[in-house]
Amino acid sequence: MASSRDRPPGPSSPTGEEAFRIRENAENFPVALRFLPRRYRDHLHAIYGYARMVDEIGDAFTGDRTARLHELATDLGTIWTRGQPSNAVLRRLARTVHDRAMSAEPFERLIEANLQDQVVSRYETFEDLRRYCTLSADPVGRMVLEVFGQATPETVARSDQVCTALQLLEHWQDVGEDRRAGRVYLPQEELRRYGVGEHELDRGSASPQLRALMRFEIERAAGMLGEGMAIVRQLQGWGRISVAGFIAGGQATVSALRQTDGDVLGQSAQPSRVATAARILGLLAARRPVR
Repeated sequence: MASSRDRPPGPSSPTGEEAFRIRENAENFPVALRFLPRRYRDHLHAIYGYARMVDEIGDAFTGDRTARLHELATDLGTIWTRGQPSNAVLRRLARTVHDRAMSAEPFERLIEANLQDQVVSRYETFEDLRRYCTLSADPVGRMVLEVFGQATPETVARSDQVCTALQLLEHWQDVGEDRRAGRVYLPQEELRRYGVGEHELDRGSASPQLRALMRFEIERAAGMLGEGMAIVRQLQGWGRISVAGFIAGGQATVSALRQTDGDVLGQSAQPSRVATAARILGLLAARRPVR
């Protein structure tokens, strides 16, 4: 349910639908489970395509990224004024928005997150980072709930916990990659508390101090994910199954990160599809409360 921030393909990489499938397959979680009804898969793919496009503009557009994001925001707004967006991805998204009567704010927040990325590359405190996640991650979960018609104050609150946790876990997978891109998501005050200099993030393996910090960060994100898991019992039908897929991907990512023992620079922490599938079944098998 989190907005992915993996790097887009380079100039020689596949483009169009093939590139889209490659990026989707690289996610920690299944974007749209294959056995969902086609209408739901199409809606989820439309949302994913929008989120990926916004992130790619914010991360890799070769011109003025801020100006391009503002242009996109204007084009996005035409969806709710019953206009015709000029962007093909937005035209596909418009069908989903109108069919599911979706609100504009979550889509606008993703653009706001990428505008923030253009001027902010460090976060002083964990609370600062969490506020960023309310723009970059939480909106996607809210979109998913609206697709399934199950957005209530209770499910939205749990969804936000899950999405923030998923975003944090992705950041902890990509500490070295983000550093090379000029961004450090580890809170500055926590780097100081653990005695970790930013230059240590450039190494091929983590120092003992960084490993200790990463173990702390991984467990904190795991705790947030665990708190949000109650959403599976709050949802029904296909929405429950789909959201279980996102949470299972997060659980499998936690397991993969724990196996690095904090050395996120020297070891890959990619969850396996089999591990994710097994966790989906476990989540769905859990008993729902009697109403």
